[in-house]
Amino acid sequence: MGRAIGRVLKWLGTGVLFAIVALCLAIVLVPPFLDRVYYRGPVSSHFDGKRFFNPDVEDTFRPPAGRSRGGFFWRFVTGSDDRPPWPEQVAVTPSRPPAHVEGERMLVTWIGHASVLVQTAGLNILTDPVWSDTAGPFGFGPRRVTRPGVGFEELPKIDLILLSHNHYDHLDLPMLERLWKRDRPLIVTSLGNDAILRSRGIESVARDWGGRVRGHGAIDVIVTRNHHWDSRWLTDRNRALWSSFVVRLPSGGNLFFAGDTGLGDGKWPEEAARYGPIRLALIPIGAFRFAPGQMGIGSHIGPIDAATVFQRLGAARAIGIHWGTFRLSYEAYDTPPKLLREVMRCRGYPAGLFDTVTIGRPVEIAPYAAPPAAPPLDPACLDTPAVQALR
Repeated sequence: MGRAIGRVLKWLGTGVLFAIVALCLAIVLVPPFLDRVYYRGPVSSHFDGKRFFNPDVEDTFRPPAGRSRGGFFWRFVTGSDDRPPWPEQVAVTPSRPPAHVEGERMLVTWIGHASVLVQTAGLNILTDPVWSDTAGPFGFGPRRVTRPGVGFEELPKIDLILLSHNHYDHLDLPMLERLWKRDRPLIVTSLGNDAILRSRGIESVARDWGGRVRGHGAIDVIVTRNHHWDSRWLTDRNRALWSSFVVRLPSGGNLFFAGDTGLGDGKWPEEAARYGPIRLALIPIGAFRFAPGQMGIGSHIGPIDAATVFQRLGAARAIGIHWGTFRLSYEAYDTPPKLLREVMRCRGYPAGLFDTVTIGRPVEIAPYAAPPAAPPLDPACLDTPAVQALR
């Protein structure tokens, strides 16, 4: 009996030793293997010849809340961070949008997260289409708590896709492949992301910040600056570029899609506004709190910074996106819309100018009309029991 136990322990010890050796080899060999070169081109104000960077301030490498990034992920995975609970599932009533919306009329349906269907001028425009159940490689990653607001079969023929960057909660290769095979849409993205799509036989047009693409009909798509980073495999960080977009429409005002962004120098919204009046802005408001009381990080804006973006865009209307679909940070499920309403109230804006909408419920967007002026935010205005109770 003792000899048998000894053999078992020896096998276990050998197995552990091999596991340690394999782990050490993986640490050395796997990261270079997982690195990718998505783009080659000349050095610029935001490309050093190998990787892209934010030219205003590079704060996206900083670990959330000032702690180690590894510790953050460990607490997140193990649930040992005292984060507020999220619902397992949120009820959604999917809709079936019309085939087309003609003329100056604009109909908008939030699909979930950063996926929005915008129908106007006879065109169907889709932003960062993500229909997968998880946001990560090989089926791992945060699981969605809301089903898409429009099923794939009910989705009208898509003419234009705006693809902001390559994070898994924004670049869903299986869905993009289905859309490409079905509709052959024009896909506009920023430098390097076209290589990822090409690996699956998907054609796209990639541009640097400031680059333009002539779209269907009388529209122009302009790739514009924002403040973020990207990676598919950790070691390929910033091998491709991130961006926002302005879609110049024939009448009624432009469409602005912020993609995924931090505030940075805060000047990029004004740069986008120079291309003409913005009828509708799609602005992220979630995944901003990685520590109690935190209102934004280098790579994500919360409602306070989002209201600043809205004001600097001069947009007539905005919809808050990038919340309530995938749990990516520590704030409660409904904190982003609640805080946004408090911030807009404190800024003195009329209700409804910048708010959230129900997933799957189409909303009409009026043509551009100059928004009212609003004073700067008085932080004391947010010092209320309602705001203090938010987590």
